[in-house]
Amino acid sequence: MVTFKPIPKLSKNRMNSFRTEINCSPAQPISLNDKILTIGSCFADQFGQWLANNKFTVLANPFGTTYNPVSIHNLLLDAFDNNIDQNLFTERNGLWFHHAYHSQFTANSKAELLTILQDVQKQVREFLQHVDVLIITYGTAWVYELQSIHQLVNNCHKVPASQFSKKLLSVTEIIQSFNALVQTIKKIRPELRILVTVSPVRHSKDTFELNTVSKSILRLACYELQQHVDYFPAYEIMMDDLRDYRFYERDMLHPSAEARDYINQKFSDRYFTADTLKLIHTLNEIQKALAHKPFQITSAAHKHFLKDTLRKLESIQHQVAVTTEIESVRAQLTAHA
Repeated sequence: MVTFKPIPKLSKNRMNSFRTEINCSPAQPISLNDKILTIGSCFADQFGQWLANNKFTVLANPFGTTYNPVSIHNLLLDAFDNNIDQNLFTERNGLWFHHAYHSQFTANSKAELLTILQDVQKQVREFLQHVDVLIITYGTAWVYELQSIHQLVNNCHKVPASQFSKKLLSVTEIIQSFNALVQTIKKIRPELRILVTVSPVRHSKDTFELNTVSKSILRLACYELQQHVDYFPAYEIMMDDLRDYRFYERDMLHPSAEARDYINQKFSDRYFTADTLKLIHTLNEIQKALAHKPFQITSAAHKHFLKDTLRKLESIQHQVAVTTEIESVRAQLTAHA
């Protein structure tokens, strides 16, 4: 006769064994008063926008999406030096591009594009004079070189592939490029904090096998740089903690909104103080309230809601910039008085 043992009840600790939560213990905090520059892959866009929405002073990915470390470092160095490589301009279908910059920077003439690029460099250069935290997100170690001048490019701009050669950056090349950036930037901002992270977005065009090689090189480079930088484990959180396709967008490559929120929360746990977290929570509640569309904008209930929201905004205005929100609520109260 076969007997079956009952299924044992799992303790809370045993239940936790079904996932691997990444520990993001507190580090030196980032203040709401800190000026932050994010640069790198599309993950840097998301990170920067999230910080800006929470009223941090942020310049988010001003050069557009940039995936490889050397191009990221060179963009910042060129901004410092007010340098734009004349050899990397290219024209396609009547539009001008520059191989060191994202395709969002385009113009009808080379001269017009040069002015656009000089303007963005000036914006970054001025911000770097006062920046407190630089957040770099590396996306890939695969790069392309323009064969005619044997020079690495950031964007091929749909120029025929025959004009480029593909190669894999080495850890040494990444570190040497990073050190050149640090030597320059520390001259004007010696107390600058640099945070680096590896983007959890997978580059399927390289094949998943070679994407893993690429990410491994990036991760090893970040490890070697840890005497100069803080490393935030966004890649590990996605790969080990959230290792389930339900945490991806429909393309199965990019983290979903839920995953991004979770990674942002882990970042908050590490870098925000309890007071900052409380303030962000209050701000988020106000923002959700302001996004609500009332059915009866002239009702007494809505006026009461506006007055209550105005009081909350005024209570935090000495801590964060909410002048625009205050003026908007006051205007609504005046219009419906």
